[in-house]
Amino acid sequence: MTEPDTKLSLKLLVDKKANKVLFAEAGKDFVDFLFNLLSLPVGAVIRLITNSAMVGCVGNLYQSIESLNQTYVQPDQNKDLLLKPRVPNHVANVPLLLPDTNPAERKLYNCINAHRCVTDRKDTICAQCRNPMCHDVQFVGKNSFTAGSASEGGYVKGLVTYMVTDDLSVSPMSMISGVALLNKFSVKDFGALEERMAEFGINEGLELLKASLQSKAALTTVFLSKQDVKVDAASD
Repeated sequence: MTEPDTKLSLKLLVDKKANKVLFAEAGKDFVDFLFNLLSLPVGAVIRLITNSAMVGCVGNLYQSIESLNQTYVQPDQNKDLLLKPRVPNHVANVPLLLPDTNPAERKLYNCINAHRCVTDRKDTICAQCRNPMCHDVQFVGKNSFTAGSASEGGYVKGLVTYMVTDDLSVSPMSMISGVALLNKFSVKDFGALEERMAEFGINEGLELLKASLQSKAALTTVFLSKQDVKVDAASD
């Protein structure tokens, strides 16, 4: 799995006249990261980009739960399940390109008779035998990538270059798809097109998550305002 401080490399095709990223040429890691955004719980997304940056009113729901006195919450419910939901980790080898929002590992408990009931509150009374539930239970999650497996992990196959457009549409890269995109945006002046290399790490991951919820031009929003985007030598 990609380490938290690792940065991915992207090749951007930029229309300098329109000040717009037309598309990025990306590998498997970047596409896996994008697809994994769809698995994030809403509560985790709000924590990552903060309520003040939210468009719409879902942030108000988050704030309402956060402000609600525990007196009004059902005794068997925990506000943190909504405010600090665990980010799923069921797919291996997806780049860790967002800040960690997972709370400390929850412990699960069972009774001495190992009935099918479990709880995350120690000494809760078992509904079947009425004994306290105080014995640790190990949670085993399903993982699609196991040691020794020939699978690459993640969502998409490697050894393929993918085209990611400004609005985060993803498809396998091909000359036909590239030409079709240029026609779609009525690009006539090919001298205005420029290849640039960009690095993509945790900061950019957070910016892209935010931009994906607020704009149809996510790549432009993230990269064209950054100073570390460099003109590719091949475009000179």
